[in-house]
Amino acid sequence: MRRYLITRLAQSLLTVWFTVTAVFVLLRLAPGDPAVNYAPPNPTSAQLDAVRAQFGLDQPMAQQYLTFLGHLLRGDIGESFQFRRPALDVVLDRLPYTITLAMAAIVVTALISVPLGVWMARRADTAKELGVNIGTIAGQSMPDFWIGFVLLIIFAVNLGWFPPSGFTSGASIVLPCLTIVVLQIALISRLVRREMTVNLAAPYIGVARARGVSERRLTWGYAFGNSAIPVVTALGTRFAAMLNGVVIVEVVFRWPGVGELVVDALKRRDFPLIQATVLVTVVLALIVQLLVDLLYPLMDPRVRLGQEARR
Repeated sequence: MRRYLITRLAQSLLTVWFTVTAVFVLLRLAPGDPAVNYAPPNPTSAQLDAVRAQFGLDQPMAQQYLTFLGHLLRGDIGESFQFRRPALDVVLDRLPYTITLAMAAIVVTALISVPLGVWMARRADTAKELGVNIGTIAGQSMPDFWIGFVLLIIFAVNLGWFPPSGFTSGASIVLPCLTIVVLQIALISRLVRREMTVNLAAPYIGVARARGVSERRLTWGYAFGNSAIPVVTALGTRFAAMLNGVVIVEVVFRWPGVGELVVDALKRRDFPLIQATVLVTVVLALIVQLLVDLLYPLMDPRVRLGQEARR
């Protein structure tokens, strides 16, 4: 286990370095001049040069990168061009909103998709299962922004049940959460159905049934127990993706999370803020993936993480 954790830590550090480096380079190679967004109206060449010097953009890219790495090793991502305060602090102020939305969405997804997928597997190839299966395919096919606008028009504008945007009360999370979970429920429930269908048809289920094991225990104790690892992996992957900011949903509902923040930062070409957002979300995603991996031995004692690391 110790060797596995050391290996994963090294891989994670390499992933973080590669990601922030790629973002650093791509931002500076992209067309456009950030100084234009922060200079006075109708700026002169001297004013633009002064803004570039203020932000350190007048230096060669290699020098900028070395300065960036030096500050990064000290935990300093730089000062946001827009907010004129440490970029990491700006991201951390917004992060709780994204985490709250992601946690609410993944809990609702798990509570609905797992029982639904098991129900579909138990009734595979029946008319009822076919109808639900068509519904999940439709859920996968509808884009987030369309679902969000439909929910917004019906429940916020026409019925007035929920706030249309922002975070004003606990009810504000309902519509963004529902927008996210439509796709997630469709994806996870189909995965559960596929895994459960395979396991329910396995020989060990027939042997256990012949020994008098109840159908409830066969379903949840035997079949779902052997289906749990891919399901938990999928849930963990989806949760990590949500922590990266559900950009479209946050923009549609003006949710004050990191997704909306990074969209605004991209428009204004706020390099330090974009880099800080990427760094934080990558680290969170890696932590989630590590926790999921550590759950494997608890769900299946046959899994030995240390042995996997030595292969």
